[in-house]
Amino acid sequence: MSSSGQTKRTRVGILGGGPGGYEAALVAAQLGADVTIVEDEGLGGSAVLTDVVPSKTLIATAELMTTVGGAAELGVRFPGGRGGSTDAEGSVTVDLARVNQRVKSLAFAQSMDIRARLEKEGVRVLNGRGRLDGPQALVVTSGDDEGERVEAEHLLLSVGTSPRTLPAAQPDGERILTWKQLYDLDELPEKMIVVGSGVTGAEFAGAYRALGSDVVLVSSRERVLPGEDADAAEVLEDVFRRRGMTVMSRSRAESAVRHGDTVTVTLSDGRTVEGSHCLIAVGAIPNTAGLGLEEAGVEVAESGHVTVDRVSRTSARGVYAAGDCTGVFPLASVAAMQGRIAMWHALGDAVSPLALRSVSSNIFTSPEIATVGWTQAQIDSGEAQGDIVKLPLSTNARAKMLGIHDGFVKLFCRSGSGTVIGGVIVAPRASELIFPLTLAVEKRLNVDDVAHAFTIYPSLSGSLAEAARQLHVMS
Repeated sequence: MSSSGQTKRTRVGILGGGPGGYEAALVAAQLGADVTIVEDEGLGGSAVLTDVVPSKTLIATAELMTTVGGAAELGVRFPGGRGGSTDAEGSVTVDLARVNQRVKSLAFAQSMDIRARLEKEGVRVLNGRGRLDGPQALVVTSGDDEGERVEAEHLLLSVGTSPRTLPAAQPDGERILTWKQLYDLDELPEKMIVVGSGVTGAEFAGAYRALGSDVVLVSSRERVLPGEDADAAEVLEDVFRRRGMTVMSRSRAESAVRHGDTVTVTLSDGRTVEGSHCLIAVGAIPNTAGLGLEEAGVEVAESGHVTVDRVSRTSARGVYAAGDCTGVFPLASVAAMQGRIAMWHALGDAVSPLALRSVSSNIFTSPEIATVGWTQAQIDSGEAQGDIVKLPLSTNARAKMLGIHDGFVKLFCRSGSGTVIGGVIVAPRASELIFPLTLAVEKRLNVDDVAHAFTIYPSLSGSLAEAARQLHVMS
């Protein structure tokens, strides 16, 4: 007991204000801790300021353009179209300066909302750069400030990642860009070369093609989205090509050089591609260098990621980590859950270890690709025992009404028991449609539980119930 007769509050220091950091701060404050959070770029971190919120806001505009492009099939006329009243091209254009102004204003507003919430809950916010000074203290510096020492019984690292670049393709922020620099463009690129066909590259390639840019997607792998469901990737690549995108498979970029208003990308086989702009989307590196981790006893992998267990503990007692800097699963939702779990564990509340099998994820291309649980690759390899049903959306009545031709629903269940273990949805707004399957995986529902639930007719979600019905096994 302190001299005032009150129990001393546990001190928590958090380095990084992204989803992992600010969600951890809210939990710690709720549990009565004295919380200090340190952030040098703005609350919300890159997820809010330069990554998730901005990119999905830009993609929302691209999605509208895609819808307009297919509206003629539904009987909508475009008198100003270049190819006549049934052609939308030329009748609807994008003002990229206004789009990006909206992107940045929404991101800033979201960051301010997070700050207001933290301050309301009594969290102390320090603006500046922080580093560990042993396992129970942070040193915070801002400008020429000599620094403030923040002592805490528990520390959380949530420092995120930064875009990886190529040695011979260094961004200049004008013509050669990372995804953090796209929102300063005032004019739509005439020809965008996207280097990298992972999630980030595919999302931006699809978005800029929908906005009206000529797009070349340079992929070092055999197909786009090499780490995702093969059927889903095949659908998306086919859609990309049909919409006029050039997809260069098995083509590794070696360099990108600017010459005035053009950029030349040279491939490993000597071929070259010229465009007005180039986006480098070849992954990310964790922001863990120079933070005093080794001195504090925090184990870091060769990749730079902080090693954590399923309750977010690092190798140093009292030090936790959350988010992309851990390399566990680069999703804002996972970062937030890691941060919450860390504080529940540190402060003695009830806690369950992180369960990645129930994590749903989404790729915001057009169509979107949403997944949850076990994958078909794992079932095919024998790692998981499962039965699979795949239904094309082209036979769904609601899809026909909406002019949807591409996409499918794929459902996986445990062989014998019929327990739902995973699924894939390729469709517009798949990010919304995946939730019933996420619930089914999380709660270990049987395919009959899904099949017997009422769905709206007509609806895209009706295909989920139909897939479940086809997986029924008579008892």
